[in-house]
Amino acid sequence: EAQSTDGTFEKLTKKEGLMRLRLKEKLERSIGGIKDMGGLPDALFVIDVDHERIAVQEANKLGIPVIGIVDTNSNPDGVDLVIPANDDAIRAVKLYAMAMADAVLEGKAGGAVASEKDEFVEVTEAQAEAVVAEAEAAAAPAPEEAAAPAVAAEPAPTTEA
Repeated sequence: EAQSTDGTFEKLTKKEGLMRLRLKEKLERSIGGIKDMGGLPDALFVIDVDHERIAVQEANKLGIPVIGIVDTNSNPDGVDLVIPANDDAIRAVKLYAMAMADAVLEGKAGGAVASEKDEFVEVTEAQAEAVVAEAEAAAAPAPEEAAAPAVAAEPAPTTEA
């Protein structure tokens, strides 16, 4: 892109300029989406683990968790979350992609709400001991209940005259 803006293409021969233009268009089609990314992705979702082996290896090196559809003919090494399923059928792949896209959108929509209320609360050791003592007191029988006589389960036989 820099060569096209600074005038380097005009200095090249027609053939070489056309070859570089085609290469630029090919790269734009295949990896153009990563140009505008702000940083590393939070996770990598892979449909065919064997076909995308290099991407899985790169994600492992960078510490990015990998979620992968693993078929019986695939090796699950390097995949953090294995989803055993068919990765060859077009309808199945569409289903997986739609489900993952819906989950991401749902997570983004619910993420703002979840971040406002933290589900983990820091507790001091004294507070934890008080909660444990309350739970033990609730589980132990009360003294009045322990002293009460047991009621017979069977009624006493009646005598007929």
